[in-house]
Parts: sequence; C-alpha cells; structure tokens
Amino acid sequence: MAFDRRAFLGTTAATGAAVALAGATSSPAAAHSESRAQSQPRTYSFTVMGTTDLHGNVFNWDYFTDKEFDDKAHNDVGLAKISTLVNQVRAEKGRRNTLLIDAGDTIQGTQLSYYYAKVDPITARRGPVHPMAQAMNAIGYDAAALGNHEFNYGIPVLRKFEEQCDFPLLGANALDAKTLRPAFPPYSMHCLRTPFGRDVKVAVLGLTNPGIAIWDKANVQGKMTFPGLEEQAAKYVPRLRALGADVVIVSAHSGSSGTSSYGDQLPYVENAAGLVAEQVPGIDAILVGHAHTEIPEYRVKNKATGKDVVLSEPLKWGQRLTLFDFELTWSKGCWSVAKVSAKVLNSNAVAEDPKITRLLSDEHRKVVAYVNQVIGTSTQAMSSAEGPVKDVAIIDLINHVQAETVKGALAGTEWAALPVLSQASCFSRTASIPAGQVTIKDAAGLYPFENTLEARLLTGAQLKDYLEFSARYFVRTAPGDVVDPAKLTNAESIPDYNYDAVYGLVYDIDVAQPVGSRITGLSFQGKPVDPAARFVFAVNNYRASGGGNFPHVAQAKQLWSNSEEIRNTIIGWVKAKGTVDPAQFASVDWRLTRAGVAVF
Repeated sequence: MAFDRRAFLGTTAATGAAVALAGATSSPAAAHSESRAQSQPRTYSFTVMGTTDLHGNVFNWDYFTDKEFDDKAHNDVGLAKISTLVNQVRAEKGRRNTLLIDAGDTIQGTQLSYYYAKVDPITARRGPVHPMAQAMNAIGYDAAALGNHEFNYGIPVLRKFEEQCDFPLLGANALDAKTLRPAFPPYSMHCLRTPFGRDVKVAVLGLTNPGIAIWDKANVQGKMTFPGLEEQAAKYVPRLRALGADVVIVSAHSGSSGTSSYGDQLPYVENAAGLVAEQVPGIDAILVGHAHTEIPEYRVKNKATGKDVVLSEPLKWGQRLTLFDFELTWSKGCWSVAKVSAKVLNSNAVAEDPKITRLLSDEHRKVVAYVNQVIGTSTQAMSSAEGPVKDVAIIDLINHVQAETVKGALAGTEWAALPVLSQASCFSRTASIPAGQVTIKDAAGLYPFENTLEARLLTGAQLKDYLEFSARYFVRTAPGDVVDPAKLTNAESIPDYNYDAVYGLVYDIDVAQPVGSRITGLSFQGKPVDPAARFVFAVNNYRASGGGNFPHVAQAKQLWSNSEEIRNTIIGWVKAKGTVDPAQFASVDWRLTRAGVAVF
C-alpha cells in the first residue's frame, strides 16, 4: 500500500482537533490535576558501581597458599565474585541505568597477573589476552583509571593491556614527558537514556598517582610525567561541564587522607582525593583508590560551592563493590543532581559467577601448575607470623639473598671491600617456607611486590637515622605496661611494608622511648658503628626511589641496580642452592626492648 501523505496529514489534524476538543470539555478539576502533574519535577535515578585495587584477582583463590582465599574477617576476593554482585545490581536497576568503573591497580599483585606479564607475556607475538582484560570485558566495565602499579611491568605491557580492553584506561594527569599532552584518555563520556527529557550525560574523569614518578622511575623517566590531581581536575572539570556533562564523577587512584609517603620529594600530594573534592567545584562523586581502606561513604564540602561531594572506596582485591546512587531532576530543559549517596556491597555474600570462572579456567590451571613447581628443599619450617616484632629467619632469608646478590655484583669494583647490609620488610604475615619441598609459590610468597634490587652508599650516621625512622612503626609502650603484640605495631597507621629490618647490624629498639630516640647498642661486627663509616646498602627500588619517605637513601649514590624482580632473585637462589638451611644465614640481630630489658 502506497504512503498517502495527504491522508496522513488529514488524520493527524483530525486527531489533534479531537484531543483539543477533549481538553476543552474536561472539568476544571481535571484540568487543575493535569496542570499540577505537569508542574511536578520529573526525576531519573541511576547507579554507578565501582571497584579499585583489584591487583590481578579474578578467582577467590590465594596462589601463595594454593587454596581458597580467606582472612580473619572471612572476606572473599576476585572479579568472579564482583561479577555476581554487578549482575544483581543491573537486574534490580536495569542495565541501561548503571555504569561500572574502576579506580586502578589492576594488572599487578597475584601470580596470575605475574604469569601473563613475565612467564607467558601478553606482549609476545601472538601472545595471550590478559586475564584481567578478559574478565573486565566480560563483566562490561565502562571505564577504569590508571593505578600506579599499572606501570610496574613497563609501558609496553600497559599499552598491550590497554589495547586488549574494551573500555578506556583514563589518566588525565599521565602526560607525555615531551609534549605534556595526555598519554591516555583523560575522561570518558557516557549517555544514559531516560523516559523523558534528553539523555543524561555522565562524565568520568580518571586521575592517577603522582608517586609513579618515584616508584616506577626506571619505567617512566623521560617518557611520562605525572602532575597533581587537584591541578588536572581543575583543568578538566569545567571542560566536562562545557561539553554538557550533567554529572561528573572522578575515578582517582589516590587516597583521601591528604598525606604523602614520599614527603617533599614531589610537590604533589599522594592521597589527594579529599583535596580534589574540597578544592575543585563541579564534581558530584569520587571513586577513591590506592589506600586499601574501606570507606562506604564520606562527604567533603566543596569550598567554592558549599555542596557535598560524595566519596567512596571499596575494599581492595574485589572484596567490596561501591554503589553510588544518583537522583536527578528535570527542570527548565536540563538535568540537575538532587541527591547522591554511596554504600558498599560485600563480595563474600555471593557465589562466583560461573561465566567468569569458566572463561578463565585454563589460565587458572596453568598458573596453579606453575606456582607448584618444586625448586628446592628446606631443612626446617619458617614463618613470617612474628616478623613485625621479632627478627625471624624467613626475613633473614630475603636479606641474605639480597646481600649476597649485591656482593656478587660489586665484586671487582671499587666498592667490593665495603661491608654490605640489607633491608627487608614483613610483606605478608602469612608467608611461610615448609620443611621439605619448597615450591615457586613458597618463595614468591615472601615478596608479593614487583620490586627490583639496588645498591646505595650510606654512612653509619645515615643508617642510624634510617633505623630511627623505621622504628616509628612501634607503639610507644612504657616499662611495666602489658604488651599485646597485636597492638604494638602499625603506629600512625604505618603499614608493615614500611617497617624495615636491617640485616648485618646488631641493635635494640627501645619502644618505651619517644620516636627518634629508640635505637640503642648499634654495632657492626662487635664494635659500635662509626658515624663516618661507609656501607653498601642492598635496598629495593621502591625504597631507593623514596617510597615510604625514609631518610637519605633516595639521595644516596647508586652503586648498582638490577631489572629482575627480587622474588625471582629469591627463586633463582633457591634453585641454585638446592637446599635452604637457616643455620647458614639466620641470627637474631635486632630485638625490642624497654629500658634495656627484652620485650620478648
């Protein structure tokens, strides 16, 4: 049947007349009711879901213990669990009324992520697709900010991961060092269809951590630069509003405390999310990352507008999923945010999504087989459980391998005659080496980070300062007070990885004394340490670059550096030795005291 334009127009006109007539003959009460309905504000609600610090966790599995993940709070981990929560929220809210974003630190942290960066690298010709890209694509992420650990394996690995993702990796303050132009997309814009009015335009601005310039200096120096979060947010938020954004969300790989672990080495704040909320007008919500803390909802008043900005940080590794719930009103031809609230969902309340576990079952099996390879034997069991408060053999093992590696590297150089000391932290209180067979997972579990090894030149006086700074980690405890090991550490919220034990020196830490006056009896080979004496210090690149803001080491002369991860150095050492015997390297060289009396 041919389209009759004249008949169509006639029908339309008749229909219009009928509607007009019906309106004209309606009662005054009905007309008033219709007018009142039209004057009532129209609303639209949507939800933005957020994760952060996933650190290579897809399955609820601990590759270092080779069993299902569990902790004291019975948390679960992994994107497979997050996927189930996301599916539930989408079913409740409607898929078109949700977005899913991440705040960074995605491709480092587990043996799964390590395997596809180093053992079977995604950068190889015809290499595999990264498991995190596969999982996040399948779940349907809309955007993710860059974390500092994205740079651990070098820029080529990060670029390949970016290429494999179906969503943008955002970094408004990750700039090309030469052009100072964004090296990654600064933001993404998302349109949500509403029942009336125009679409809601949601902008996601990605910000990463300036500390990358220190922590991954070897990978980014001369290639990328990382200005402050506040500075770049102030630059982009007005642009996003000018582009028509009705809602602006920041995904920031930066904590909310306003502090920095690198002191004054950079002019930019490490944990700046709260400052961004306070100082930059036009932001509605911030997904916070980096600090590995749980913040269901935290409100910061913007100084310029007086409006609250809602912040939320879900717990690391996929243990929590943040929900930002937005309510918008349509008035005078535009959308405005009427209300924002946030909360977190616990992933231990749901089962893993079989779609995700099936998708990556082969990759999981490969990595489990890899970490269970036997590389040597140990004459006795060693545990890190008491490592934060006692000089234990398992930490001595790390230090011994580091010191021996540096000695070998400096053999035949002008520094060969100097004594070599080493630093190490208790990175995991659950790390252990069993008696008998030692596997890759056992050795790698001592060092979960991708740190590499360096040698720096320090004096006796500088080492004393270094130890005093490290000893801030202990809570001041008077002689006679009851000592609870669980409450003795982590003063000022200092994490375990920022307390260093130094191997090769003998010293006491008097926890009854104030910070700065705790190190006593400092000696080397039975003699008091000469403040002017020179020592080679085996130190990880994080610390050598200023991580933790320890004194002197970042400015100290570099004598040697290595590109191999320390954990691989430990694995190689065990393979080469065949047998791990604590009698050959372990000794109690430091202890906690009060007024000269040992605490333990």
